Parts: sequence; structure tokens; C-alpha cells
Amino acid sequence: MTTARLRLDGVTATVLPVTTDRAPVKHLPGSPGYRRATLSLFAAGMTTFMALYYVQGLLPQLSSHFDVSPTTSALAVSLTTGLLAVAIIPASALSERYGRVRLMVGSAVAASVIGLLLPWAPSIELLLAGRALQGLLCAGVPAVAMAYLAEEVDGMSLGGAMGRYVAGTTIGGLVGRLIPGFAVDFVSWQWALEIAALVSLAFAIAFWRMVPGSQFFTPQPVSLRTTGRNLVAHLRDPGLLSLFALAFVLMGGFVTVYNFIGYRLLGGPFGLPAGIVAAIFFMYLAGTVSSAWGGRLADRLGRRRVLVTATSIMLVGLLITIPDHLWSVIVGLFLFTAGFFAAHSVASGWVSARATEHRAEASSLYLFHYYLGSSVVGALGGLTYSAFGWAGVAAYVGTLTAAGVLLAALPRRRRSA
Repeated sequence: MTTARLRLDGVTATVLPVTTDRAPVKHLPGSPGYRRATLSLFAAGMTTFMALYYVQGLLPQLSSHFDVSPTTSALAVSLTTGLLAVAIIPASALSERYGRVRLMVGSAVAASVIGLLLPWAPSIELLLAGRALQGLLCAGVPAVAMAYLAEEVDGMSLGGAMGRYVAGTTIGGLVGRLIPGFAVDFVSWQWALEIAALVSLAFAIAFWRMVPGSQFFTPQPVSLRTTGRNLVAHLRDPGLLSLFALAFVLMGGFVTVYNFIGYRLLGGPFGLPAGIVAAIFFMYLAGTVSSAWGGRLADRLGRRRVLVTATSIMLVGLLITIPDHLWSVIVGLFLFTAGFFAAHSVASGWVSARATEHRAEASSLYLFHYYLGSSVVGALGGLTYSAFGWAGVAAYVGTLTAAGVLLAALPRRRRSA
């Protein structure tokens, strides 16, 4: 607001104040705010998914060092995602009271700092307990990121913005697995994990420095009764409920495949060294591209069409991995990974677009099912692998993915696009 003085014929007159402040507008593609929002959320996805999955590439080494089974070793992933699932809804409720950005920054930094300590756990029990705590601390970013973007980014560009965030999660998952997977050929597995944890912390700090403040967030009172009422309202929407179920089956199947593909490639008939096995996580680059691609196509062609296509690609890719031929495994994993991340990008964006009120709770329910699938389905996948090998994993995950295709095809007319 400015005040001007005007002098006419020796008389000074005060001109009434003129308001120069403009109402905030949502971030549009090409604007500085859009670039900062999407880049910072990309960094948030990087740090969170590095923290969640940086042990996954070293599960065989954990089995060997602590003398535990693959099923027990896989708990280093399942416990983390399971506790994250438990914390998702409380974290989203806290964001309604204390703000989206504050919660995301605190979550990203705290989870990364804990990650620095975990490689030096003296027993598998302490390592698993620390991973469970890390899952709780990670919850703030995925619980809030989608709601933050839905509030701050123009609705017509939400699919693309969501795709960039999901792309950050895919590269975070990739880097978090590759760094220790390659490093373990040169240093101990503890130092391999420590290096990954330091990189995760660097991305957390970058997110903290870049993320724009919320313009359209209004604090809301938080109570168990209010939160429960909002959650129940979302669960009564059949369209949202089917998207929640889709998240459960697809993420559960995806984590199962990547939990045990390392065991398969290290053993017969492949017998690959650890560094080469770690390179299989380059398949996440397919997800980096397909998540952004899926979001943009959903904006243009419609969400259901793209979602059915993506889940079908997952199923085809899984079937191609069954033969004991390395190129077949690589091609199949590429298609499976690309299909999964495209489906996740579209489904998560659909939840945010459909839930016109209390988006944080809707997003948290989606992610609760997403990470619950990772924890429960991924843990049971260890039993399947131990009993039946890769053929059992393919049948187990194939059944879940086929259910995902059917869920993706369901009509969602109310409030949907």
C-alpha cells in the first residue's frame, strides 16, 4: 500500500492510499513459483524415498551379516513402510493445524538424520527398530505433498506437477538403492548405507531451502472427531475406495518384486555379482519418465483410460520376467516398473482431484493403503519366495496386478474427470 503527496498552486494535498498488493494466484507452468514448487517437491521425493528404501538393495548382505532368512531381512523394508502407513493419517491431521510446509520439512530432515545412525546398529533387532522409527519420521512428506500441490498449483496443471513429484520418488528410490549397491563392492555394507544416508540429508536440506510457503492453506482445528468424520466421508465414496484398494495391491506387488529380485539374480542360474545386481534398479528410470508421462496423458486423455493401460503394462511385464533369461528379466522389469509408476501418478492425482474437501485426509488414506500394501504384501511375499521361488512370486504378484486392472477399469463418475 502506498501514499502519495501532490502539490498544486502551493497547496499540498494527500492522495488516498492506493493498494498495490495483488491476491495470490496458483502456480502456473513456467512461473517461478511453479518451478520452485515442483523442484522442491522433487527433492522431497528424493530424500524420502532414499530413506525408505536405501536398505533394499542390500537385503542379501543383511541376511549374511546377521545370519537371518530373506523373510526376516525383508522386514527392514516392510517395518519401515508399515510404520509409515500407521503415521500417514496422524501426520496429515497435524498438517491441517500446523501447516503443510512445516511438517514436510521437519519430517524430511529428521528421517535423514536418523538414517545416519542406523548402519551401525549392533543387531538385527536394533536395526529393525530403527527402521520402524525412520518410517514414522518419513510420514510427513508423502502425507502432505499431494495436498500441498493440489492447493498451490493450478488445477489444469496438477497432473504434470504430481508427475514431477512422483518422478522424484522414483529417482530417490533408484539412487537410494544404487549408491549402497555399487559401494558395497568397495566398502563395508555399513559404509555403503552411510553414504546413501548423507546424500538423502543433502536433498532434505535442498528441499528446506527451496520450497515455497503455502498461499492457500488455512489452519483448521484438529480433533479426533473431526478427523474421523472426514476420513469416513472419503471411505463412503466408492470411487475413492477403489483407488485406495488399487494402491494397496499395486504397491504390495511392486515392493515384493524388488525385495526378491536381488536374491534371484545373485543365485542360480544367473550368479551375478552384487554391483551388477544393483544396476537392475536403473529400471526406476523407466518410472521417472512414465510417471510424468502418465500425469500429462491423464490430463489430456482421461484418467481411467491411462490407468487401465498402465496396470495392464505392469501385468505383461511381470509375465515376461518368468523365464530364466537375463534379457527377459530386464525387459519384463522395465515394463513392470514403467507401468507401476504411471499408474501411481495417475491414481494419486485422481484422489486429489476427486476429493474437493479435506484433501489431506483423502491423500493420507490413499497413502495408508499404498504403504500398508508395501508392508503386508511385501512381507508375505517372502514366504512365497522361500516356498516356491520366482514362479511363486510371479503368481502371487500377478494375481494382485490382475485385480488392479479390474479396479482401474471401474467407473468413477461423481466428481471425477
